[in-house]
Amino acid sequence: MEQWSGYLGLILQGAVVTVQLTVMGCALALVMAFLAGLGRLSRFRWARWLATCYVEFFRGTSIFVQLFWAYFVLPLMGFDLSPLQAGVLALGLNVGAYAAEAVRGGVLSVPREQREACVALNLTRFQSLRHVILPQALLFMLPVFNNNAIELLKGTAVVSLISLADMTFQAQVVRAQTGNTAIPFLTILVLYFLMATVITVAIRGLERRLARGLDGVRG
Repeated sequence: MEQWSGYLGLILQGAVVTVQLTVMGCALALVMAFLAGLGRLSRFRWARWLATCYVEFFRGTSIFVQLFWAYFVLPLMGFDLSPLQAGVLALGLNVGAYAAEAVRGGVLSVPREQREACVALNLTRFQSLRHVILPQALLFMLPVFNNNAIELLKGTAVVSLISLADMTFQAQVVRAQTGNTAIPFLTILVLYFLMATVITVAIRGLERRLARGLDGVRG
């Protein structure tokens, strides 16, 4: 029993790394999603072109290849990244490309009347976006962001390929040392599920709060 408690400690250490990857990866993905999503709606052709290239490239290539590029190829160009930094970069850029479509779709889903009201009030494009469009669009984006965050959480398992000691890596270590597959992988299965549940509860709570706020404004 004492031996297994030690192995559980290893997996929990890996869980901390997984949480770090998820939080930092989601932060980067959120930034890239808004930059690319709004970029695709820009009136400037160069901005639309850059945003489209980013979205199509990262959606159209494998996360494994992106991770290997971040960890093994970028150092050859003078950008030395730790395994954690490479994992955050690859996961954030990859998931951000998918989330960018949620941003674009959310903005386009705002009724045309709202945009016309902004023009009637003589608001600038930035003021319209900040005070009118995005608060309403965010309500449409959140369910997709929830899925994207969970996909990023599950995607953190790929960092074990570059020897970052996340949950999956530590479960493989425990399996190699004990010869037991069921217990370590059942443990991380439960941990992944619990983390995904926390993400879902948090985002749904934010969604309900935002919906109440918008109802109050509309009322």
